[in-house]
Amino acid sequence: MRVLVTGHNGYIGTILVPILKQAGHEVLGLDSNLFTACTFGAEVFSIPAIKKDIRDVEASDLEGFDAVIHLAGLSNDPLSDLNPDLTYEINHRASLRLAKLAKQVGVSRFIFSSSCSNYGAAGDDFLDESSPLNPVTPYGISKMLVEKDVSLLASDRFSPVFLRNATVYGVSPRLRFDLVLNNLVAWAFTTGKVYLKSDGTPWRPIIHVEDVSFAFLAALEAQQDRVHNQAFNIGRTEENYRIRDLAEIVVQIVPNSILEYAPGAGPDKRCYRVDTSKVSRELPEFNPQWDARRGAKELYAVYQKVGLSLDDFEGPRYKRIAHIKMLLEQGSLDPSLRWKSAYSV
Repeated sequence: MRVLVTGHNGYIGTILVPILKQAGHEVLGLDSNLFTACTFGAEVFSIPAIKKDIRDVEASDLEGFDAVIHLAGLSNDPLSDLNPDLTYEINHRASLRLAKLAKQVGVSRFIFSSSCSNYGAAGDDFLDESSPLNPVTPYGISKMLVEKDVSLLASDRFSPVFLRNATVYGVSPRLRFDLVLNNLVAWAFTTGKVYLKSDGTPWRPIIHVEDVSFAFLAALEAQQDRVHNQAFNIGRTEENYRIRDLAEIVVQIVPNSILEYAPGAGPDKRCYRVDTSKVSRELPEFNPQWDARRGAKELYAVYQKVGLSLDDFEGPRYKRIAHIKMLLEQGSLDPSLRWKSAYSV
């Protein structure tokens, strides 16, 4: 298939693209390249690409594609809290517009990178795809709104699919340190402390970036009647952890590290525990291989190899929110987070 991947130069995209290519698909990218300067370790796999903000996509950009895999957007809660209006403009309205344009030009499959954060404040019970959505941040709300609005576009010739990804972890050329396991291992390696900013009681489902990429491949290649206009929790049911349990795993992996709670650490209202039996049943080709312990070992080994420092992962080099603020302060971006022409990359 001929596939367009939006956000192909991001955390998931840089892992997904080689997997799609290896599976025999023709892959092109579309990215505004906000994080070009954030490459971590291995170089990014190069493919033909359109350098464009997702808000500025035109119908002609989408012509001739069999599928769109839509990853692009403001990628986490701190970044979306920077300007909630921009979050809704980019993550919701631009995504809906993209889907409408894709349908208009004959793209048959639209795979949206949604999130289990849609479930938000949900407590200790297991949640399946029919469970109520209760997002508590602009990021989570924007994902929920895209699912709701794009589902209304479904037809015999336009098949949207919504992958509600667990919290992703693992090494990528565009590594993110704002993700829980990546962050905990980084704190342990650079400071000797596994640092928790909450009381550690909330539940999180987690999934390795390679496994989530194979979920996109499975959704792309599945027969339409197996995925048409459906949401799937992406992960493994046994890979739900309380944050404090992830912290204990990291203490066991990173030598001489200890667990420490931030002053005044309290409960995080984001708490959700998901059942992934639907994706296991409907997409048996998706067979995740990673668990938290193996992932923590991978992260620790790579942090050792590159000599990760505290300034690297907490500063603007790799931290998404800090990097965006730096680009704004430098005048490289305008307030709408578009590149100014003199700084366009």
